Amino acid sequence: MELIMEPNNDYQRYLSAQKKVKEIKEFYASLIPFVLVNSGLIFINLRFSPSHLWFFYPLCGWALGVFFHAMKVFNFTPFFNKEWEEKKIEEFMKQEQSNNKRNEYY
Repeated sequence: MELIMEPNNDYQRYLSAQKKVKEIKEFYASLIPFVLVNSGLIFINLRFSPSHLWFFYPLCGWALGVFFHAMKVFNFTPFFNKEWEEKKIEEFMKQEQSNNKRNEYY
């Protein structure tokens, strides 16, 4: 007899939605300092040493982090998304099952 658990009840959906809202709030909370600090760095750079544009270095590094954070929060993962995960899990389960069957014969 197999026990099937269905996570699609209202409470689970509520918790999932609550977690998603929290992630989005945290993303925007980290986006505000990104914009403010980098605006300040751009101002300082252009005001005091416009001959060398050094503000690109922290801007690009931080922007990369913000970009990956946004991809995670807004579920834009073209490579390792949920479909890929489920396909890999199924593949490994089939592989394990075939290994177990092969070991039964020996």
